[in-house]
Amino acid sequence: MCGSRDIVIVGGGPVGMVLSLLLAKQGIGSTVLEARRLGAANQDTRALALSYGTRRILEKLDVWQALVPYATAINKIHVSQKGSIGRSLLQAEDYRQEALGYVLSYGALCKVLSAQVSGSSLIHLIDEAQAESITHNAVYAAVRYRRHDALHELQSALLVLADGGRSLEEVAGLKRDTKEYGHDALITKVSAELPHDNIAYERFTPNGPMALLPNGERDFSLVWTGEKSRIAPLLELSDAEFLAQFHAEFGDRVGRFLSVEKRMTFPLKLSQLQSSDTPHLVVVGNAAQTMHPVAGQGFNVGLRDAEMLAWHIGNTPGALGGSEMLAAYRASRKTDTRHGLLFTDFLVNIFSNDILGVSALRSAGIGMFDLVKPVKRFLVSKMSFGK
Repeated sequence: MCGSRDIVIVGGGPVGMVLSLLLAKQGIGSTVLEARRLGAANQDTRALALSYGTRRILEKLDVWQALVPYATAINKIHVSQKGSIGRSLLQAEDYRQEALGYVLSYGALCKVLSAQVSGSSLIHLIDEAQAESITHNAVYAAVRYRRHDALHELQSALLVLADGGRSLEEVAGLKRDTKEYGHDALITKVSAELPHDNIAYERFTPNGPMALLPNGERDFSLVWTGEKSRIAPLLELSDAEFLAQFHAEFGDRVGRFLSVEKRMTFPLKLSQLQSSDTPHLVVVGNAAQTMHPVAGQGFNVGLRDAEMLAWHIGNTPGALGGSEMLAAYRASRKTDTRHGLLFTDFLVNIFSNDILGVSALRSAGIGMFDLVKPVKRFLVSKMSFGK
């Protein structure tokens, strides 16, 4: 059994590590179980889009300054649709923010967070620990995990599942509602002829939405989503063929595309846990909800989960992990989570729809959006802080 105020966190990715560090700031200990070998994630080059609000969470943990050398600011977001003149521009300076967001690699974030975790006497990280079962009762929750061919068990008044949903159904016996889009996302990194000037592009095309995010001095991270039948063939193209097709869809705003790195795809879905009363067990991050990447909401919603859960753990006088405490936490996250799911689903339905007449309405909508300042303020607030 862990100490009476110790928390067990299953999942040592960014959300799990941020939660453990937020707890340590309050003098609360935690044990973190990570399935991968220590440091294995540090070389992961996948791009993450961090909101301005996420930066503020990382500043609380005194890790933001260490991340600055790896982060590329997004100062503007340019929204457009292929085949129309409608476009909209969001600028950080209009909302008194240093940036609308930041792009950095998953590995860089893990490296900096891992160093902070390793330096904390209140955090015990166990790597190569694969969770095999999670149970809970009226007194505690327990996780059985395998490490180096030996089985172990930890019990705690509060167990947090933050493993990104990789083993949710199997180990916790929880259920989720899932909507399969039938879409894939292609991710890669490209270099362009012209500098990015810290502008991110959201481009809607008949072959699906694409996001081009400034990442590094001149490079962009690309997320191109669409129907599986349209995205899968892009993996079979040569680099030159891919760049030519991408340029034809994106246009000339950054000149020619000069190179592309390895391309990968993964299926897209929207999912959320079904409501259930699970004393001493709480689920956060992608394990709790998975969103389409069209608006870059999912990861940032997960960090806000961690921030709010840490607050409730430190400020709820009732029993740790009890129904009252967890009900208060879930209530505090309900609106942000629901709005994030609805917002991304709305964008997918509107901007991945080629029904006759919808394209013209989208074009007009994008153009009008640029003129309606209250709507733009709402969108920036939503993307930055979840409000």
